[in-house]
Amino acid sequence: MQPDTQRVNAGAVSQMKIGIVGAGLIGRAWAIVFARAGFLVSVYDVNANALVNAGDAIRQSLNDLQQAELVADVDQIMARIRFDADLTSAMQGVEYVQECGPENVEGKKTIYRELEAVVATGTVLASSTSGIAASQFSERLQHPERCLVAHPVNPPYLIPLVEIVPTPQTSEDVTTTTLQLMEAAQQVPILVRKEIEGFVLNRLQGALLNEALRLFRDGYVSAEDLDKTVKHGLGLRWSFMGPFETIDLNAPAGIEDYASRYGPLYHQVDQQRGQENPWDASTLKIVGEERRALLPRAELAARHEWRDRRLMSLIAHQRLMAEKDSS
Repeated sequence: MQPDTQRVNAGAVSQMKIGIVGAGLIGRAWAIVFARAGFLVSVYDVNANALVNAGDAIRQSLNDLQQAELVADVDQIMARIRFDADLTSAMQGVEYVQECGPENVEGKKTIYRELEAVVATGTVLASSTSGIAASQFSERLQHPERCLVAHPVNPPYLIPLVEIVPTPQTSEDVTTTTLQLMEAAQQVPILVRKEIEGFVLNRLQGALLNEALRLFRDGYVSAEDLDKTVKHGLGLRWSFMGPFETIDLNAPAGIEDYASRYGPLYHQVDQQRGQENPWDASTLKIVGEERRALLPRAELAARHEWRDRRLMSLIAHQRLMAEKDSS
C-alpha cells in the first residue's frame, strides 16, 4: 500500500520505544541499530541464556565499531538496551516491535498472537523475515493492519538497506511510520509496493546466484574466478551505484541508448537459461570443495570478522566521500 507521508509526525517517530523479539544474530544487530540512533530498546527472548550472551556479543560488536570510528561511546549505547525474559514486561510501553524469530510461518503465527496479547493496539509489528510475506502469519490477528515486513541485510548495523513490505491490509500510517523510523535509525528503507516471495533484494541476489551456479556447473569458470568477476568487476560500481544507474552511465545517451546497443544480447542470453534447478547437490558439493580449499572451515569465523572490518572501512570511506560531495 502506498504510504501518505503527510499523515505521521516524524518527530514522534524519533521518540518511539523499540521492542525486539529474539536475541540471536539479527535481533542483536537490530538492537545496535536502534540504540546507536538514540532509541530505548527492550530485547526479549524465550531463552534466558540467549539474553545473557546477547549483552556480551552486542558490546563486542560495538567495540569493533568504535575502533573503526563508527560509534563514539559504547557504554552510552549499551545503557539504552535492556534485556528481559518476560514478554509482557519486555514489551511494556513499546510502540514498534522488530520480530526476529525463526523462518517458520506457524512459529510466527504463535509469536504474533502472543505479541498482540501484550502490546498496545497501535504498536507496529514488523518482521525481519527474509522472504515470508507478512500476510501469511498476520491475516487472522485482531489488528492485521499494523503488521508488515522490515527485512534487513545482515548485519544491518553495517549494511543499511531495509525492505519495507506491507500486506494488502497494512495501514498507510503503519507503512509510513516504519519508513520514517528506519530513516531516523540511519537505515536506508525501500518500499516494496506489493508482496512477492523473496522481496526485492533476495530476488536480485537469487538471479545472480542462479546464473553463477550454472556457469560454474557447466564448466565455464571456477568458483574463485566467479567471485573475482563480481568483487573486482560488477561489485566495484554496485557498491555506490545501482544497476539502472550503472547502465544509464554506460552509453552516451543514457539507458535507452544502452538498451538499443546491448538489450538484444541480454535477451538472447536470457532465453538460453533453462528452467532446471541450478542448486543441485552435486554442483553445490563441488563448489563447497573449491571454497574449503580456498578457506578451510576452521578459518570461517576469522573471515567473518575480516568481512565486517572491510565493511566498516568501506562505510567510513563512503561517509567521507559523501561529505566531500556535499561541500
